[in-house]
Amino acid sequence: MGNEFKDKEEGQDAVRRFEEMLKEGGPVFLDLEIYESAIGQYMDEGNYQKALTACNYALEQYPYSVEIMLDKSQLLVNTQNFEDALELLDKASLFNPNDTEVMFLRGTVLSLIGDYEKSVEVLENVLLWSEEKDDVYYNIGLAYQSWGKYDLAIENYKNAINCNINNENALYELAFCLDITGELEESLSYYQQFIDNDPYSHNAWYNIGIAYSKLERFTDAVKAYEYAVLIKEDFASAYYNMGNAYMNLEEYQQAKESYKKTLELEKDEPNPETFCCLAATYERTGQFDIAITYYKKAVKIDSLWDEGWYGIGMCLDAQEKWFEAIHFFRKAIQLNPENYEYWLAVAEAEAQVGNIVSSLEAYEHASQLEPANPDVWLNWSLLLYEQGDYSKAIGLIEEAIEEMPEEAELYYRATAYLIHDGKYKEAFQFLENALILDFDKHTYLFEFFPELETQKALYKIIDQYRNDK
Repeated sequence: MGNEFKDKEEGQDAVRRFEEMLKEGGPVFLDLEIYESAIGQYMDEGNYQKALTACNYALEQYPYSVEIMLDKSQLLVNTQNFEDALELLDKASLFNPNDTEVMFLRGTVLSLIGDYEKSVEVLENVLLWSEEKDDVYYNIGLAYQSWGKYDLAIENYKNAINCNINNENALYELAFCLDITGELEESLSYYQQFIDNDPYSHNAWYNIGIAYSKLERFTDAVKAYEYAVLIKEDFASAYYNMGNAYMNLEEYQQAKESYKKTLELEKDEPNPETFCCLAATYERTGQFDIAITYYKKAVKIDSLWDEGWYGIGMCLDAQEKWFEAIHFFRKAIQLNPENYEYWLAVAEAEAQVGNIVSSLEAYEHASQLEPANPDVWLNWSLLLYEQGDYSKAIGLIEEAIEEMPEEAELYYRATAYLIHDGKYKEAFQFLENALILDFDKHTYLFEFFPELETQKALYKIIDQYRNDK
């Protein structure tokens, strides 16, 4: 703890000296260590632009510093300037051809740009020189995973774990790949062997907990995480995962306690995601004001955390404070315009306050992002139906059916709209298809026909179909 504080103090001092140099405007010579500390401090703060500026000044004074080249390359990767990063890494390798950090980062970047074969080749070469082989195996696994070669990814993740059982990333991705390939259930014995070898290994229990979570065996997952925190009381990740398992079990009070314990252990570096999870426990139990308090804490830590803004909006929406909710939904969309749920939420809120045009536009955005989600089309068409525009509502549902021909509810909805539009023959054709797909969902129709006589008529057709069956 003391060393971390000293490093931070040195980093802040280096930043002060570097920024004083910038204010003076003229070239001032700084020790290489000062530049390295300043760059590290900026990176820790997430201030990539200033870190890049410091790298550029450092390279003017120390053009052959491989360390600075590595820092700048990492920053270029962080800002998704992959080609520039590769060019700089090629330059660094000229000065030190066998530098494992240069080769390692180059292999990682190649994977990020989709050149998986070359990435694996570079990283396998790094294995010959690197002392931290588990990280290298892990990144080879990531390359194979992104390549879609899950069996080879699994093999390399297992190699990483054999080198270091505490490599949490490798264990998590291993569980993911085993789940994708349908091998997770039969691989539980793989995880069990770690417990058998060392029953007091907190990581062994944690890892089998992850496997159980992936298999949706949440009760077993909770028990595993409980063993993990019993052995290692300050195991924040286990408490966090335990909270997630409790959420899936809808045991919200236990989830709250798990997330609060996680935050207690993370107090020096609080995580906005944990605050959002804790907020969600209050949201699920209808304690919206408390939930908003925790969502606000999440966005205070990281103002770019879109899930926090969305969470605030959902809580306000649940309280029918739609104008306020719209503001927060729009904020979330501004940060992450590719999330269809944000567009769906703002569409519904805009409709509630009578902004029909804005609502329809938002539904259209949602449908473009997630065309295979029936709720988007059902809600979108319902708005048009409620406006009396049956023709457009029917058109949307027909478009949705083309996208999702197996969704019975879409056919029932088309039936309702067509009946209201007086197109009975077409309606009965859609009704027949709906009944074939899922007979039990026919009750959805009665929400649209409160008139008893109409319901009786529909019942007659449905009963006739049932008898025919």
